[in-house]
Amino acid sequence: MLRITVKEKESEQRWTLQGRLTKECVAELVSNWRAARSRPSAGCRIVDLNEITVIDKSGEEVLSMMIGEGATFVATGLYTKHLLEALRERTANSPIQD
Repeated sequence: MLRITVKEKESEQRWTLQGRLTKECVAELVSNWRAARSRPSAGCRIVDLNEITVIDKSGEEVLSMMIGEGATFVATGLYTKHLLEALRERTANSPIQD
């Protein structure tokens, strides 16, 4: 189960994710992410991963998409920080697709 909480201010959206970022839950997150992107108030997007307990390959793909769209992450766990760094490197080195 994944709980998604979004708090909006004038200049930012703060996304707090809690639970499991797995294949069963990513469709809902992607749907919410894309819907929020189209709102005019969407400024800087901050994603708090401190309460995520599991991230599978589908979750990694969603995080890569968020990185590619300029999201800023908050994470204190060693594994999560390492994963985000690896995803940033992978995203930066991926070929541009048209």
